[in-house]
Amino acid sequence: MTLTQLEYLVAIERFGNFSEAAKNCFVTQPTLSMQVQKLEEELGVIIFRRDKHPIEPTDIGRKILEQAKQILKEKEKLNVILQIERGEFVGSLRVAVIPTISSYLLPMFLSNFTKKYPDVELIIDEVTTDEVTSGLEKGLYDIGIIALRSNNGNLLTETLYYEPFVAFLPPDHKLINKKKLSQDDLNVTDFLLLKEGHCLREQTLSVCRSTENEWIEKSSKVVFESGNLETLIKLVDQKFGMTLLPYLALQYIKDKKKLNQIREFNNPVPKREVGFIYLPTFIKTHLLEALKEEILKVIPDELKKNKNGLIVH
Repeated sequence: MTLTQLEYLVAIERFGNFSEAAKNCFVTQPTLSMQVQKLEEELGVIIFRRDKHPIEPTDIGRKILEQAKQILKEKEKLNVILQIERGEFVGSLRVAVIPTISSYLLPMFLSNFTKKYPDVELIIDEVTTDEVTSGLEKGLYDIGIIALRSNNGNLLTETLYYEPFVAFLPPDHKLINKKKLSQDDLNVTDFLLLKEGHCLREQTLSVCRSTENEWIEKSSKVVFESGNLETLIKLVDQKFGMTLLPYLALQYIKDKKKLNQIREFNNPVPKREVGFIYLPTFIKTHLLEALKEEILKVIPDELKKNKNGLIVH
């Protein structure tokens, strides 16, 4: 039995077939299949049922996989301990980020991080909040960067900053003459929302003190649900409605006309709490701290310090 064989087992369970597992282990499928078969012969058991699609482990296979994951985790711990002892920053860090954060935060720090830590491979995946949490539990990601919820289950969280929301209005909107808005000014029927699964959708409804049903029952004949904020911004310009934007999005709006369509909120300012999320068993803490340091360098001080306001989870 070898560690490589155990890595193959875990990969097959993760991807559900030998072909994808081999591709992600950088070996040919015959090589991977032969090693798994050799291990099964050595142990005298069948680990995977080949007649299922996706491939499923047998009952004894599940028990073997649990032990394999523990062994590989302990191997990883040993490597991390040695890295910390040597002051090394090497290896990979699999990061899942929600789209309404990645579009604005990643360009701010990514170049500096890769220059400072050239031996760290950041593998970044842009997914919804539910996909972040499920991916962490399945071992697909090391950490997530999300708008933190009030209940994050058994996952650990670490706050990075508190990001205010601003309203983006059509140029002829009835609220355009107000310098600042309050929650009482908002009508959910005016809003364009992201698709279900995006936490900004729920946060917008919460800021409006409204529900999904109230928005669905809006009187407009055309209901827009988009997968990204850039589309919503274009639809606002076409006077189909208004939307909420995260504060960091403003630095990418250069058009003076569009900036004049932005309205901040009176106190209590609605905000989201942006932070890391990870499993209690996460061990690459030195890489997490390095990532945190580079992110906080580019975040405005008022977002790091000021948690006053209406925190929307």
